[in-house]
Amino acid sequence: MERPVSVVEHELELNLVLSPEHSVPVQARLSYGSHDPYAVYITFHLDTGSPVTWVFARELLVEGTFRPCGQGDVRIWPTLPQPSAGGSRSGRRSVLCLALSSPAGDALLEAPLPAVAAWLERAHRLVPPGSELAALDMDGSLAELLA
Repeated sequence: MERPVSVVEHELELNLVLSPEHSVPVQARLSYGSHDPYAVYITFHLDTGSPVTWVFARELLVEGTFRPCGQGDVRIWPTLPQPSAGGSRSGRRSVLCLALSSPAGDALLEAPLPAVAAWLERAHRLVPPGSELAALDMDGSLAELLA
């Protein structure tokens, strides 16, 4: 029996950091599905007409919302607003930094941390952490391979 595929998606605007003073907005879609319970997908909608999709471990994104993590092609870390001299938070919002490296080049992107955290909560309701293996349809996948 084939299991229904459930997907959690969220469209958001990221900032592609070009220099400490300059960034440009980039539209992106976060996607998570029960058919691939260990992975998250981020699709960037670029002016080239062809979207670019990165796939990496959901756990990496979760950990990156709390502390710096990752190595190699994908590194993630949170940046929280710093208190000003008067004790109040500055106008800078909480962001999640994603450093991506490929043979085509490197990119530093900033995503709104609250939006990513809320989307991850929805993904966790779909497939709770630790239950990813149960979400996989191993019998169906094996039958497909042998057909």
